[in-house]
Amino acid sequence: MSFQRTNIATMAGYVPGEQVNSADVIKLNTNENPYPPSPAVAAALNGIDSAILRRYPSPTAVSFREAAARCHGISVDNIVPTNGGDELLRLVLTTFAAPGETVAVTRPTYSLYRVLAEIQANPLHEIALEDTWDLPEDFVRQLSDAGAKMCILVNPHAPTGKLLPVATLTEIAANFDGLLLVDEAYVDFVDPAREHDAVPLAVERDNVLLLRTLSKGYSLAGLRFGYGIGSAELIHPILYKTRDSYNTDYIAQQLAAAAIQSRDYAENTWEKVRQAREALANALTQLGFGVTPSQANFVLATLPAGHSAEQLYQQLKSENILVRFFDQERLRDKLRISVGTPAENATLLAALTRKFT
Repeated sequence: MSFQRTNIATMAGYVPGEQVNSADVIKLNTNENPYPPSPAVAAALNGIDSAILRRYPSPTAVSFREAAARCHGISVDNIVPTNGGDELLRLVLTTFAAPGETVAVTRPTYSLYRVLAEIQANPLHEIALEDTWDLPEDFVRQLSDAGAKMCILVNPHAPTGKLLPVATLTEIAANFDGLLLVDEAYVDFVDPAREHDAVPLAVERDNVLLLRTLSKGYSLAGLRFGYGIGSAELIHPILYKTRDSYNTDYIAQQLAAAAIQSRDYAENTWEKVRQAREALANALTQLGFGVTPSQANFVLATLPAGHSAEQLYQQLKSENILVRFFDQERLRDKLRISVGTPAENATLLAALTRKFT
């Protein structure tokens, strides 16, 4: 006899990218920052007295929220801390979408959205992106026709890296009756020349929430720390009702605060990633790949005609180079490649050059 709820028994779980501990493997498959976290993070870790761990941490991660508020120029009431960005996704669904209410996403998108919606028993409505990976012109109308209570957009988009401008997000929010959750996991890697900043939109409107994470930009994927930004009216029920008690631990709070307070260090790594991203995209293009312009820390590369993306993925894996292959509609002829260090990217390109020249 199975005691699983029916929707749990019939669903498929999330499949993460491969994780390895070997230093011999070049890991370009899960969009981690190739550079270490700020020295301030190491100093904070070394300065922790283990005796403090006998006590519970700050329930709402006050020190981190204050640091994040200063970073963004907003109030602590606009910030909720979470155990990674993924916890925020779950909390937003739990707080604002009742079972049976429709959640809308694009197709393709981050595959965890489907899993979380199915756990919550929310029907998922997928809106196909155009051939250019842009939103369809009638996107808001499709949201309305689907009766969507919530829309989740990852921006920059995954797995393409395309960026929706704030003006587009503003237009969607103004014409959508539901909640717009913008997953900004990769926003730190956006070219500063674009002056992209959706924080004022989230703080000013009552139907927009932003997801932020320290996993990518701050090189803390192993820490599992994220946060949400929104109006106090949206943040309050998450922070004081649906969030787990003590959802972020003492060590994580201290390291996360140290990281966001040393933003200058992180910004230096973002610039390195942006430069490497451009060089990688240009090199792939010269080898005959089609590369979607990306504002994230990865590129989506379409293989030259006549070549199998799945086979290339396996071949690279046999050479200790991990990239990401998605066995999904519109993605089977493509590989998503995280931007590594110049040396890691050079090793990848050398392997590809041997195969495509």
